[in-house]
Parts: sequence; structure tokens; C-alpha cells
Amino acid sequence: MRLLEEKIKLDGRVLSDNVLKVDSFLNHQIDPQLMNELGKEFAQRFAAEGITKIVTIESSGIAPAVMTGLYMNVPVIFARKRKSLTLTDDLLTASVHSFTKNETSELAIARKYINESDKVLIIDDFLANGQAALALVEMVNQANADVAGIGIVIEKSFQPGAQKLKENGLRVESLARIASLSNGEVTFIKENMEELV
Repeated sequence: MRLLEEKIKLDGRVLSDNVLKVDSFLNHQIDPQLMNELGKEFAQRFAAEGITKIVTIESSGIAPAVMTGLYMNVPVIFARKRKSLTLTDDLLTASVHSFTKNETSELAIARKYINESDKVLIIDDFLANGQAALALVEMVNQANADVAGIGIVIEKSFQPGAQKLKENGLRVESLARIASLSNGEVTFIKENMEELV
């Protein structure tokens, strides 16, 4: 998605060969117009899947997930990272390790929000090692619901996450695919020749 790639080039900051900082528009400050376009793109890519629910993780996945939910006219559920006094019974749960934060979180979703008749679209901000997406898949599976696909805002294609998900038979649609963050530069994978223009 050219608009997203341009935003990453303009406002993203490469902190290392593995870390891209996009807090000015995605995971601290949010660009609502960009989120609107991301939501529209995800909705178009998954339009034929019969999606009934969208699932994400707090907090960076919420903005693109909500905009996708708006275009698809379906509810958005976000997995909570910390136990709440109001989120205690009959939960779907999984553990996820964040390599960026170097911590493991326990995720929870109230079981009543996902059931076996649901076709679920998972949305997340980044895909690197695939741990967050696999944890969400595990939670959807606990509800005996169907994972129709995974929408990723930014995929670090040089890390194994996308391959792991695809090996598990999951459809992955990434709006920006990064080939490399070497030498402080973002290099994208181009999907087809028309994007090279």
C-alpha cells in the first residue's frame, strides 16, 4: 500500500536492523486519516470472507481494527493484556512474548464475544516473529470459531512470522512488507511492477 509506505518513509524511524519506530502515526500518536485508509484496504481485501468479528490486541492494533470494523460493519474485540476486575470468568486466554518490550503478557477475551459460528479477521500493527498473531489464533480456536485471515499493517518480512503463519494454513495480508531495516534505511518488498513506478 503506497500511502502507508510513504508514511513510513516520511515519519518512521529505524532504531536498529530489527526495530522500526512508528509512534508518530500508529502506536502512540494516531493518524486518523491513515487509519481510515488502512481500514478501507483491509475491508476490501477480506470482503469475500464473510467476516463476522475482528480481533486484535490492545493497544496498537485497535485503531486499524476499529476502522476495518467500521467498513465491514462488524464488532471489534480486543484482547486485554492485563487482568481486570471486570474480566474474570469464562475467558479465552493465551500468552504472548513481546520481543520489543522483552516481556510476556497474558491475553484474555471474554468467551461470550466469540462463538463457533464466527468468521474472525485478526488485525495487528506489526508482524515480526508471529507470536502475537499465533496467540490470537489460539484464542479464536478455543472458541471453535474460524480464522478467516490475518491483516497486518507492517510486516517485517526478514523475520519468520509471516512464514510461520502461512505454514499453519493462515491467509496473511500485509499492507507494507519490509525487506530490510539495514543501514538505517527502510527497504520494501514490491508486490508487482506497477508499484515500482
